[in-house]
Amino acid sequence: MALRKEKIEEIRSFLSNRRDALRTEVRQVTEGMINDDTTFSDSVDQASADTEKTVAVQVQNREREEIRDIEGALRRIENGAFGLCNTCGDEISDARMGAYPETTLCIVCKAELESERNRYTGR
Repeated sequence: MALRKEKIEEIRSFLSNRRDALRTEVRQVTEGMINDDTTFSDSVDQASADTEKTVAVQVQNREREEIRDIEGALRRIENGAFGLCNTCGDEISDARMGAYPETTLCIVCKAELESERNRYTGR
């Protein structure tokens, strides 16, 4: 069953708001890092600050990836491909779209992909 227009509009609004919030957060953290000219006389304090910056960069990278996924979902909404699996072309369940609206795979194709990854990584 295809997603109703109302549900798609609800998802579009959620995704747009989430994307905007992530962009703001990434921008603020980046500006904070650029403007941070704190120096430490203690090497332990400097190492701790460097570790915090590394973690912040990793979080920002994940947030940028989420922004890309959201923008992809918004494009799929615009071109009418939202809710269709990129692999098999079947409709993605409403429950899955509601839980993870950025998804591009139905649950069957996602499970097959994960199984394949686990097989080759030895997990």
